[in-house]
Order: sequence, then structure tokens, then C-alpha cells
Amino acid sequence: MRLRILNAQDIFLALPMPEAIEAMRIAFTELARGNTQTPQRLVIHARDGDSLFMPAFLPESNALAQKIVSVFPNNPQKGLPTINGLIIVIDADNGQPKALLEGAALTALRTGAASGLATDLLARADSHILTILGAGGQAYHQVKAVLAVRPITEVIIVSKHGQSSRTLAQRLRDEDIHARATEDIRAAVQQADILTTVTNSTTPVFLDADITPGLHINLVGAYTSNMQEAPAATIMRARVFVDDLMAAVHEAGDIIKPIRANLMSSNDLAGALGGLVTGHIEGRQSSKQITIFKSVGLAVQDVAAATKALYRAKELGLGQEIEL
Repeated sequence: MRLRILNAQDIFLALPMPEAIEAMRIAFTELARGNTQTPQRLVIHARDGDSLFMPAFLPESNALAQKIVSVFPNNPQKGLPTINGLIIVIDADNGQPKALLEGAALTALRTGAASGLATDLLARADSHILTILGAGGQAYHQVKAVLAVRPITEVIIVSKHGQSSRTLAQRLRDEDIHARATEDIRAAVQQADILTTVTNSTTPVFLDADITPGLHINLVGAYTSNMQEAPAATIMRARVFVDDLMAAVHEAGDIIKPIRANLMSSNDLAGALGGLVTGHIEGRQSSKQITIFKSVGLAVQDVAAATKALYRAKELGLGQEIEL
């Protein structure tokens, strides 16, 4: 059995953000058509974090893979990444494993790409200022995804630990992107045309009062039912889309908490991202409407991204092959 091994650098070279966004478009199109096999992800709660097991099959793309990813929030204190994992790509015709891909890089890339796709479909065309709350490993790719679909002239970064936001701002400036770090979260939110949140917070990270008309919000963090990034008031008055309706009402604290408080029901959600992609659901309805994309992350995203990355890696001669 021969396996191709792709590390983080291989993945980023093989799958630039615009191509990653296109891979997400394919994934959500197949999901909307109801042709995918996507079991609800299995979450194992360890002492200091969670390990997630996420398989999926996309028949139209003939793509089969399984991701194993762990999220351990205290890892930076140990000098380790918060997110670790790998993706096993399997030949859908014979069941043989074909490749192993580094999981954290692919997760960050496909998560950013999903936000980029949602932003392309929902944000105002004249959006110029992006504010991002959180400056961890996912933040850079969230910024790059929005920049791929909107003419952003300024990126404002706020984080719990100021040094990480300053580091991210400098990284972006090194790429000739106008970016700055700030501790004034209220002003940063008030100035935004697009707001992206990438945190592990269990309470809202911004105030509903600071939301301006026409804002688009990507809620990317808060991946469990007890986490929350947006105030319930914002969820209730926005046009809210999710990556998957069933996953959102089972896993997304931003959706679950208002429902449990009897402030809304799942019927108040506008729909899933796939419906937007296929044109079956209307997106933004006015320039002043607040739109939200709540992401919990789906295995179909990993499978689509991994399959495309592997295909391009073979073309470019990236990665290493080993015999097992």
C-alpha cells in the first residue's frame, strides 16, 4: 500500500484560498442535493479537550475520507498547537487508503474557505472593513478568505491576548494588507462591514448595540453547545444561515442557547449554506439587513478540500510517498 503524505506547507501550496472556496462550493452543492453520506460527528471528551471523528462520502465527486481532529485549548501553555489532527483519504473504488494529510492546516483552510463562500453570497458588495475577534490559528485564513471575495481595505484585529492580535496584524502587513490590532472591541465592531469571530468563548464576545445596519457576521468559533459568541438579540434579528441545520441545532451554542431560552425556534433560521449555493434560498434581502453565517464544521468540507488538495499535490509533485 502506497500513501502520499502531505504536510501543512504542501496543503497550502496545493490549495490556494480561491481554489479552497471553490471546493467548498462543490461540497455544499452536493450536500444540498442530499447525495452525501455525512454521519453526525463523534466527539470524545478527554480531560483537557475534545477529539472529533468526522467521516464523509461525496458520491458525485467520488470522494471518501475521514478526519480525526483534537481541540485542546490549553495546549499553547505547553508549547503545542490548539488544534491537531489528520485526514485519511480513501479510494472510494477499492477502500484502500490513498493519503494522509496534516489536519490542522486543512481544517483552518477549509473553515476559512466556508466563511469566504458565505461572505461572497451574503456580504454587501461594497464591504471594505473586516473586523476579526480572535487571533488564534484559524484567524489568518479567515482573513484571507474574506479578502478573496471582497475589496477589503482595512482589517481590524481584537484578541483576548493582545500580543496575538499584534502578531497577526504584522503578518498581514508583511503581505501588504492594511491591518491593525486594537483593544477597543466596541469601536472595532461598530466600524465593521464584515465581522468574523473565532473564539472559544462561552459568553457573547460583542454587544448587540454595536451592530450596524448591513453588517455580515461569520460566527466561526463556539463549536459546542455550551459555547457562544453572539448575543441572542443579534441572532434573533438577523437573517441566519448555517452550514447544516441538524448540526447547528445539536452543536452550535449560538443557536441552541436562544432556542432553549424560548426566544426562537429552528424554524426562524433562514436555511443552510447549500441552499444559498444552489439558489434555492434567498440570501441578503436588503442593504441594511444583518446576515449571519454560523459554522460548526462538516466532514464534507474536509473531504472536498482534502480530495482537491491531493489531486493538485500529485500534479505539482508535492508531498512524500511511503510504502506500508
